[in-house]
Amino acid sequence: MHRHTLAATAAALFISAPVLAQNFNRPPSFGTLNLSANFAPDPTVVAVTAGGNLPAERLGGSQCVGSIADAPDVRLNYRAGQGLPLYLSAVSRADVTLVVNLPNGQWACNDDHAGSTNAGLVFRNPQSGQYDIWIGHYDRGSRVPAQLRISEIPPR
Repeated sequence: MHRHTLAATAAALFISAPVLAQNFNRPPSFGTLNLSANFAPDPTVVAVTAGGNLPAERLGGSQCVGSIADAPDVRLNYRAGQGLPLYLSAVSRADVTLVVNLPNGQWACNDDHAGSTNAGLVFRNPQSGQYDIWIGHYDRGSRVPAQLRISEIPPR
């Protein structure tokens, strides 16, 4: 009988625990950008503070890593066109990650792009719409300065 009570208590604690989920309906912490294909300046750079308390791993996929904030860091409303690709990268002196909720609701994540500790995603045929962007950091709860770079020019 004691086992049933313990199991019921554990189940009640699990059910009442808050569910962790990214809230892309919250206002972004570092602003919203509205860019159309062939935008200037290229790259467009936004200073952010990377990191947070939520593990990106729970979003699925082996590329979603690091700790991120609840609200997006940056929201990009992008109008694709002219056959141009879209490059998103996170740059910092610390090891940062990149988590993006795409216009179609799918998640794209990256860590250590092109042999560096910076993160980057390349969209060869980008979708038009809302991109919610988080920049993560490996030390949970720790925050580090970083830059989000948005470009249509291939990185060197």
